Amino acid sequence: MLQTLLKREIKVCEEYDVIVSGGGPAGCAAAASAAREGAKTLLIEASYMLGGMGTGGLVPSWCPFSDNEKIIYRGMAEKILNAAKTCSPHIMPQDLTWVPIDHEALKRVYDSFEEEYGVEVLFGTQVCAVNTDGAGRITEIFTSSKAGLKAYRAKVYADCTGDADLAAWAGAEFDHGDINGSLMPASLCFVITNVDEYAYRYDRNSGLCFGTMQGTNPKSAIHAIAADQMFPLVTDTHLCHQIIGPGTIGFNAGHIFDVDSTDPVSVSKAMVEGRKLAHQLHDGLKKYFPSAFANSLLVNTAPLMGIREGRRIKGDYTLTLEDYIGRRSFPDEISRNCYYIDVHLTAEEAADAEARGISREQLNMRYKKGESHGIPYRSLLPKNLINVIVAGRSVSCDRKILGSVRVMPNCLCTGEAAGMAAARAAKADGNVHNVDINSLREGLRNYGAYFL
Repeated sequence: MLQTLLKREIKVCEEYDVIVSGGGPAGCAAAASAAREGAKTLLIEASYMLGGMGTGGLVPSWCPFSDNEKIIYRGMAEKILNAAKTCSPHIMPQDLTWVPIDHEALKRVYDSFEEEYGVEVLFGTQVCAVNTDGAGRITEIFTSSKAGLKAYRAKVYADCTGDADLAAWAGAEFDHGDINGSLMPASLCFVITNVDEYAYRYDRNSGLCFGTMQGTNPKSAIHAIAADQMFPLVTDTHLCHQIIGPGTIGFNAGHIFDVDSTDPVSVSKAMVEGRKLAHQLHDGLKKYFPSAFANSLLVNTAPLMGIREGRRIKGDYTLTLEDYIGRRSFPDEISRNCYYIDVHLTAEEAADAEARGISREQLNMRYKKGESHGIPYRSLLPKNLINVIVAGRSVSCDRKILGSVRVMPNCLCTGEAAGMAAARAAKADGNVHNVDINSLREGLRNYGAYFL
């Protein structure tokens, strides 16, 4: 065994009030919200773009912003949505449900958003370790980039990594998957262009106006593709799709199983499989839906894997499926959620459901018009850390309700609350658990947030 001992002094580059790790929707909103409060804010992103799954992940549409009566994901979330909609002429201003995403335009929207509030953004930089004082505070974080190893210091840290990396490294308790460690499958989104849009809309077998290509349509081409041995990686009928531009369709399709987002070897293998899967789905569409796809081109697969489940912190409060069923409100809620329980089954769960004749749609609960539940501030707080707050899909929740709260509108809302709270904690004792919740809620409301 080769043993090496690295002895190197790493100086702190700069100090901030708030450092946000992760530039997805939660991180973008957190950084902008903190800076809006007057905090000196650094946003660190491993890739070279902001937006996470909405940009680098090529997710083709926003999950619904409405409870079918009104928009409930407001504040910065609504501002980002409206800015993105203006970039696409085929989207109406009143559209709130499954709004298509122009990924390139959304990158510019997020860039402008951070510039507007004076956030310092650092691209191509991976947070790789933390120092703690042993009593629940992160003292410094360490990054790796083309500039080598660097250290940064802040009074408060917002963990928007999607996997609660900072919190976990600092000693926070967390859950990861089900009781056996099994995780929801991932998907690698992709884009197909030069599609015959008339056929895509109006072909009576799989056209958008005749049941769509989604697996819930028994006439959809996806059933024939999944049954065809020419396409062995297409193991189920998961096929979401959206027109994102002229003759250009974005896809969130197929499942890649047993992907652990905290294991780079696992993700690396999944990326290779995902690109093969996208190619097989495209070939299957050309074979079974030729009127729309015969002359099409698979133009892009996402540079980011679509991870649905990673670490979830154990916080001061854990959201549960019972909270969802009860449409529960909280005295410290900082946003509302109405998205359905969108749990993607593991291979074992899917086989069991199929054996019992139960569809995924039967398992996934949906609200009626006007219904929603609250997300409490306490679910953003790792219970054994002092100056760390978490936003995005790794908030404190059980696995069932994770299927609902993990989506981008929720990430934007929890991010905005986390950023404002982080800035206020930085002005005081740095303890995010001591933030005045009534003052925080008033501040969020003043900027348009919605909750009861």
